[in-house]
Amino acid sequence: MERLIHWTFKGLEMVLVGLLAGMVVMVFGNVVLRYLFNSGIDVSEELSRYFFVWLTFIGAIVAMREGAHLGVDTLVRVLGRSGRLVCLVLSDLLILLCCAVLAHGTWVQFAINASNYSPVTGLPMVWVFGIGLVTSAAIGLMVAARLVRTLTGRMTDAELEAFAGIQSDEERARAAAEGRIVE
Repeated sequence: MERLIHWTFKGLEMVLVGLLAGMVVMVFGNVVLRYLFNSGIDVSEELSRYFFVWLTFIGAIVAMREGAHLGVDTLVRVLGRSGRLVCLVLSDLLILLCCAVLAHGTWVQFAINASNYSPVTGLPMVWVFGIGLVTSAAIGLMVAARLVRTLTGRMTDAELEAFAGIQSDEERARAAAEGRIVE
């Protein structure tokens, strides 16, 4: 199962690379065409916007798995294990609530977006904004799994320290060697 998850996220990272590369090619190509030939490709403007939407939402999924979302750890750092566990549970419940709101909002918009088509490409808008369901489901599953691990007492100290933003001495030394900021 771990290998499947690993390769799924590697695939998502490749999709992110493809989306970013597509945006760069389309936007740069349009700039060159407009500057040199006083023309452009209409589809590239629309598609680059849609690529950006997908890039953002898929990037949020990958960032969630890597623990790369922004967090405020001022309080959590000074708490003990039980305080950190309480903060983790509360945080996970809030994230699940946000996922539910995102999924509900996307679902409600499906009826509207199913009959709307993009002006240039003719793409149904469900394909553009439907990524909200994918993102809410993926993040919701990851957080629900973490919540189950926390509530059943299977959360390790290392995972809890990662949540609290606490670096071990070894991690600090590695960050300093790489020239990253060390707290």
